[in-house]
Amino acid sequence: MGELKTQEFIVNVGPHHPSTHGVCRLMLTLDGEKVVKIVPFIGYLHRAIEKICENRTYAQCIPLFDRFEYVTSMSCNYIFAAAAEKLAAIEVPERAEYLRVIMLELNRIASHLIFYGVTAMDIGALTPFLYGLRERELIIDLFEMTCGQRLTYNYIRVGGVSKDIPEQFIPDCRKAIKIIRRKLVDYEGLLNENPIWLKRNVGVGYLPADLAIAYGVSGPVLRASGVKYDLRKDDPYSIYDRFDFEVACRPNGDCYDRYLVRLDEIKQSLRIIEQALDGLPEGPIKAKVSPNFKPPAGEVYTRIENSRGEMGVYLQSDGGKKPLRVKARGGSYNQLQVLPYFGTGGLVADLVAIFASLDVIMPEVDR
Repeated sequence: MGELKTQEFIVNVGPHHPSTHGVCRLMLTLDGEKVVKIVPFIGYLHRAIEKICENRTYAQCIPLFDRFEYVTSMSCNYIFAAAAEKLAAIEVPERAEYLRVIMLELNRIASHLIFYGVTAMDIGALTPFLYGLRERELIIDLFEMTCGQRLTYNYIRVGGVSKDIPEQFIPDCRKAIKIIRRKLVDYEGLLNENPIWLKRNVGVGYLPADLAIAYGVSGPVLRASGVKYDLRKDDPYSIYDRFDFEVACRPNGDCYDRYLVRLDEIKQSLRIIEQALDGLPEGPIKAKVSPNFKPPAGEVYTRIENSRGEMGVYLQSDGGKKPLRVKARGGSYNQLQVLPYFGTGGLVADLVAIFASLDVIMPEVDR
């Protein structure tokens, strides 16, 4: 009787697939259910945002950057505005900086709540998704109260912010903080000791620190591999050096630690927001900047710690009212590129958990 042998075959996951979090295509080489090789394909969502910005004024680029990474659009607003301000040496009023930090950290929490719910749903649990969206609505309501929008905000502008917060914002924000902090206990109770969740995540998708660094991985994925690196601490921007918070870091580099790091970050973001609300000064919310202002010729690169890692913008000016060159960097791109080097060897079901734990969002990859 002959020996039973298997034959490798190729399966496409995506580009239209719920667990790829957007139009991403993973070409898998499988041996049965074992993943032997992964080849990511990108480009299905390319919208030429950077090139379009080169044909717009600096002010007109802000709503375009809203679409760069729409889960944390406030960060996208901020990174372009901060680059333009650095290029033109614009001094942002102190109240505007506090408002920016509040909005950035609220948006970070909203992003991690999406991660919590969607990652669990990818693995088969629906309840966390409902929990995450429920608390996220509290934050989206605050954004709508302030700027009228719930997804793409166009709120942070070159020189400050578009408008001041309404009177009801601060009490509603403090109330939301209390609710989210209380509900985090439910989040952890639902999953942290759930035997199915542990089986699907603990020890799965191990990403060594040296490999993560070699591929430029940043954000929660890097910190879950034991590298305590956060731009808010290591290269402070805005007024982050005024706040007391800890850098969330875990040592094991698996799916479970990538999940825990994001829950830890939510707690730290709540601390930052409370401090910012307590210290919020009175004063103007925007420097005097012409909609068609012309920064001097030169080039800058500005980076921030976004919910998915380092987000950066390179701007080059020739002295005109439109940028000569715009180039954006998003953390999701590096996370996706390292996937083939640590995501193989397990089952297809493990790959779904690994991809979800990276929190890749495709607009940030394709732009």
